[in-house]
Amino acid sequence: MIDELAIRDLGVIGEASLPLGPGFTAVTGETGAGKTMVVSALGLLFGQRADTGSVRSGAGQAWIEGRILVDRAGPVAERVREVGGDIDDAGGDGEGELILSRSVSAEGRSRAVVGGRSAPISVLAELGDALVVVHGQSDQLRLKSQSAQRGALDSFAGTELAERLSEYRSLYESWQAHRSEIEELVTERSSRLREAEQLRAAIDEISAVAPVEGEDVELSDLAGRLTNLEDLRLAAAEARENVSSESGDLPDTVGLIDAARRSLERVAHHDTALTPIVEALANASFIVSDISTQLASYVASLETDEVGELDRVQERRAHLTVLMRKYGPELADVIAFAAQAEPRLLELDSDSDRIEQLSALVDDEVTELTRLAGELTALRRAAGESLSAAVTDELAALAMPNARFVVDVQEREELGSTGRDQVQFLLRAHEGSEPRPLNRGASGGELSRVMLAIEVVLAAADPVPTFVFDEVDAGVGGASAIEIGRRLAALARTSQVIVVTHLAQVAAFATNHLRVEKDQDGPVTASNVVQLAGDERLAEMARLLSGLPDSESGLAHAAELLATAKSLAVPH
Repeated sequence: MIDELAIRDLGVIGEASLPLGPGFTAVTGETGAGKTMVVSALGLLFGQRADTGSVRSGAGQAWIEGRILVDRAGPVAERVREVGGDIDDAGGDGEGELILSRSVSAEGRSRAVVGGRSAPISVLAELGDALVVVHGQSDQLRLKSQSAQRGALDSFAGTELAERLSEYRSLYESWQAHRSEIEELVTERSSRLREAEQLRAAIDEISAVAPVEGEDVELSDLAGRLTNLEDLRLAAAEARENVSSESGDLPDTVGLIDAARRSLERVAHHDTALTPIVEALANASFIVSDISTQLASYVASLETDEVGELDRVQERRAHLTVLMRKYGPELADVIAFAAQAEPRLLELDSDSDRIEQLSALVDDEVTELTRLAGELTALRRAAGESLSAAVTDELAALAMPNARFVVDVQEREELGSTGRDQVQFLLRAHEGSEPRPLNRGASGGELSRVMLAIEVVLAAADPVPTFVFDEVDAGVGGASAIEIGRRLAALARTSQVIVVTHLAQVAAFATNHLRVEKDQDGPVTASNVVQLAGDERLAEMARLLSGLPDSESGLAHAAELLATAKSLAVPH
């Protein structure tokens, strides 16, 4: 709901603030005062294309700002947050305050701000689609496409159609997915066969080698040992001889340590300070003897290496290297590739079976979709008859007694995401004429009344936050104008309604009355907006009725009309 609208330097409006709020707001004023600029301002605020000619003469830019109450958890709030904007807490149950603004320079530059953050103009249009519906004499923005008309009919049809449509859409998505999979399998059959052959060869090659994770590192170490076998043997033997000689011709480390220990043991009882040294030498003798044993064992292991083992190791390493170059770079990658290739090969080998299975499934789905589409058509045609009758009745009360509203539901050959139906709203404006699409079957004023009739009927099933009607009462008067006002009041029970009108019979039903006033004192005509109540509203009603705001008969008639509207503006 639009709580307040601020306008500066737009057309003849210099600066104005419009308190709107819930219910039915009527905007009146003298011809040329700028009433239509209110509708233009709302259009700009919600993303309509800017016209530089709408910038007030002498001003650098026009500016519009709207304070709008929205559901903080709803899709509008979510979209605002996506573009970086904020929504202030309005204090209500889950309600937030969104600030939108739009400026248009005299040179044609346009700027939008959404929730305090600059945003593309297209974002204003997105938000406008969810927040407001504008019905002007020349541009009907709602229900202009056949898809929108079908959506409106579906909403009017109620829960039974909604349930069938949900079931249909779910099955339709499954059908489309299965058809796409078949198409992919058939179209890419050659490439998938090549992939299967390549995977089969790769799996066979890897299986023939049967690599083990970490094997390449172990073989690298073993190859280094076998390549330098003689050097390792000589170095280990020499080290063992130096540690513990078996020849007895040369002193060794173990013998020298033992000799040192024995020398100290002979005199250690004379000085206790030698005791820990003797113990250390004993430990050293033990450690060196253990090293000698380890060296002997190492030399013995070198002597047991089989002849030709190095050749076998190098050959194994060569096989692993080939695999790593093809499927690596690491051996772990080769093993992982083989593990993933096997289920993929199984999937590719089963293509023919999968195509056959999917084809049978698609046939079953088409049969069921056809059945559901038939049910949707029947439900839409029944709802279309009800909607046609209800809107036609509304038109008769809106000074179009010979008009007939028609909801045309035609079945197409192909299945679509919403069934087979093509829905179109038609209007037979006069007796004997053929029904034609809405925008070609009525004049501007008639079209506004047609859209009002449709909105009144759809309001219960397809509520919209805000409706804006420009000159919906064009070409009517008297009792017909009262019926227009009455229906606008009915629509305002579920939505915010803003109406630009020149008829007192319509304005009388408003719960909020705004007057656009001209000021011609300066060199440039300027207008502002005043909220009316009490005597001021009564005078404006009298002016609308008689052209004289202070005529006693006009004032009396105005008071009578307000009383009549109050008595009629009740649920019916």
